[in-house]
Amino acid sequence: MTEATLDVSVVICAYTEERWQDLVAAVGSVVRQSRSPREVIVVIDHNAALYERACRGLSGARVIENEGRKGLSGARNSGIAIAQGELIAFLDDDAVAEPDWLERLRVCCLDPQVLGAGGVVEPLWSEPQPAWFPREFYWVVGCTYQKPCTVPSVVRNPYGGCTCMRREVFEGVGGFTDGLGRVGSRPLGGEETELCIRARQFWPERVFLYDPQARIHHRIPSKRGRWAYFCARCFSEGLSKAAIARCVGARDSLASERAYILHMLPAGVWRGMRDGLFHFDPAGFQRAGAILAGLSITVAGYLVGSFAHLSPMQESSLNHTVRFAPLPRTSN
Repeated sequence: MTEATLDVSVVICAYTEERWQDLVAAVGSVVRQSRSPREVIVVIDHNAALYERACRGLSGARVIENEGRKGLSGARNSGIAIAQGELIAFLDDDAVAEPDWLERLRVCCLDPQVLGAGGVVEPLWSEPQPAWFPREFYWVVGCTYQKPCTVPSVVRNPYGGCTCMRREVFEGVGGFTDGLGRVGSRPLGGEETELCIRARQFWPERVFLYDPQARIHHRIPSKRGRWAYFCARCFSEGLSKAAIARCVGARDSLASERAYILHMLPAGVWRGMRDGLFHFDPAGFQRAGAILAGLSITVAGYLVGSFAHLSPMQESSLNHTVRFAPLPRTSN
């Protein structure tokens, strides 16, 4: 694939009018990229009023409705089904991309061994970040929790709302799995993890990359900085990990989590205790406690998800993937 032919379709999914201004900003940040995308596709997830408003109010984007199952996975699959680019990028509807975001991800994919690439998701807090909130749990609010590296590196999976993948991935292993991912405000996730693991199992010699220079800024509403949301999101993440393990196996689905639990979280607890003891920062103790509590709640969710009885219909849903035939190309 040459640089001249590697064009990008960008898919943005939205489900609520409460984020209208955020959606407008997200589309605007893509339209103003240093390298223009082939197309911007906005998928409205089963919300007729929002669909009508988006058709009238979003310039520079093609607006469609989710024709699949309600939820982020179904909405993304609807966007993938009509996308014409050799690469398909995804941006959350409450995020804005830096001007070179798309070009950096596209350049990562010039290497034919690269299946896709993602970047850094920085939190844009609507209120000051709570002092007790540990960076190690930034994934709770959909942001990058690792310290950024200096050069692109291989990862198991990039963050789904800041990623770009070859359309070959979807033609080869199918779309996002129904039954995984967020549905409305229900704080589930993991759909991009399961898809990337499935792709790596199909192409074990190929990789996904993480480029620390490809950045987006994710708006965090005040309710996501509250303890109740933190606990609910941790528990839901455990449920999601259990569902992913059923789809692709526990070994691959938990490989990154083992390193996270054994190395990153102990370091975070020590850092919080050190801040409290030696830097006289009482919130340091709170951050250390939040790490321990978050881990415990996530593990509890995983155990519940692993042992809870699923009906045959639910089990079928979790193991269902959508496969896409090659789509026709149209000229701009």
